[in-house]
Amino acid sequence: MTVATPTKIQYEAVIGLETHCQLNTATKIFCNCSTEFGSVPNHNICPVCTAMPGVLPVLNEKVYEYAVKAGLALNCQIAAYSKFDRKQYFYPDLPKNYQITQFDLPIAEHGWVEIEILDDAGNPTRKKIGITRMHMEEDAGKLVHGGSDRLSGSSYSLVDYNRTGVPLCEIVSEPDLRSGIEAAEYAQEIRRIIRYLGVGDGNMQEGSLRCDVNISVRPVGREEFGVKVEIKNMNSFSAIQRAIDYEIDRQITAIGNNEPIFQETRLWEEGTQRTISMRSKEGSSDYRYFPEPDLTPMILADSQKAAWKAELPELPVEKRHRYQEELGLSPYDTRVLTDDRSVAEYLEATIAAGADIKQAANWVMGDITAYLKNQKVSIRDIPLTPTVLAELIGLIDKGTINGKIAKEILPDLFEHGGSVQALIESKGLTSISDPAELEKIVDELLAANPKELEQYKAGKTKLLGFFVGQLMKQTGGRAEPKLANQILAKKLNG
Repeated sequence: MTVATPTKIQYEAVIGLETHCQLNTATKIFCNCSTEFGSVPNHNICPVCTAMPGVLPVLNEKVYEYAVKAGLALNCQIAAYSKFDRKQYFYPDLPKNYQITQFDLPIAEHGWVEIEILDDAGNPTRKKIGITRMHMEEDAGKLVHGGSDRLSGSSYSLVDYNRTGVPLCEIVSEPDLRSGIEAAEYAQEIRRIIRYLGVGDGNMQEGSLRCDVNISVRPVGREEFGVKVEIKNMNSFSAIQRAIDYEIDRQITAIGNNEPIFQETRLWEEGTQRTISMRSKEGSSDYRYFPEPDLTPMILADSQKAAWKAELPELPVEKRHRYQEELGLSPYDTRVLTDDRSVAEYLEATIAAGADIKQAANWVMGDITAYLKNQKVSIRDIPLTPTVLAELIGLIDKGTINGKIAKEILPDLFEHGGSVQALIESKGLTSISDPAELEKIVDELLAANPKELEQYKAGKTKLLGFFVGQLMKQTGGRAEPKLANQILAKKLNG
């Protein structure tokens, strides 16, 4: 009798992200304190953000504008009527013992973002990820743990209220993500959008962008969700991907071993590359939400929404589509060039100045990007303007200079900018592209190397590289490569 082998169950992950984006207003959401990062602890505080008795919050209008613009960029429905609520919880870095946030009537709902993931061959896969909601809220303070304790690891904690009241937008995705790489790409797309709008800087190392992951696993084909686990403490996009991949494996292994999975909050531990349990997960009823009595509801006029929508720039997804479909750039090049708005605008200005599209893209992705990273400067600040780069590319196309000369003068252009034509003339670096002049130089070169010439004619054709090298050395790299090779080949084989 044949015994059937049990089919191994295939599982899939169900992942959603809660992304907190700090809005880069000069002052906090409900008071006039500065939002500057890195200030002396407890320096940017006042009676309002530290919840002294008798004070009242006043909404920063710029926070409202930035939130509406972010919601529009996320393709959300913007609420004509929204309000603030109190979320009750108790922690040393929360001076009010509640947080002013939004609960049932947020500023934006029902949106989406498109992510694009490249395979090993550079082919793109596009996927839309739903946005459940986006709401405004105030940030809490920061605890700094110090000392040493055998049980807890620290013997005391210090509190810094500088972040208290800093404005945030919390963006909650639908559970549409299925892998660590999708989640990391989604988080990066959120940051691109925030940066393109200019409403936030998205610096994870400063806490301006923070992501919490909700993840469960279920057998493929089943509609019902598994037990949800939240992961915190991921300070990079690669950490998001690694934490999710680890947690997927942990949950599948636990199910296979008939071990229970608890609804809880876990921390990503970078040193050991694992998630560890932190606390059981609260439900919304634990927070005892109710409408914030000290702030009036917000009513958004259609005319104001239209005015703010008209101020939105072309967004990353729109640029990616246009660069691939209209400019003919590869998905990889498109991804690199559209990651930063200022870089994309620099490229477009270079093309508008008459430069070849592919050459402009190569220069921006290659030498210019390397210079920006090494010098830690913005592309907006370098003297090598789009007009100068377009002139450089044009002189290469005309044969006035070659690529080698272009790279030689690049440091000067990075430091001083100016006319490329004037620079190469002052340095005597124009290409030799006169056929008669090059033919004369080649004749002299062959006459000076009779032994190598005889060996070449005897069949040792690898010596072609020797002659090319000698020609470039003799001309200081100024010989126009294509024409020089044609003349050299004609003379050697004639």
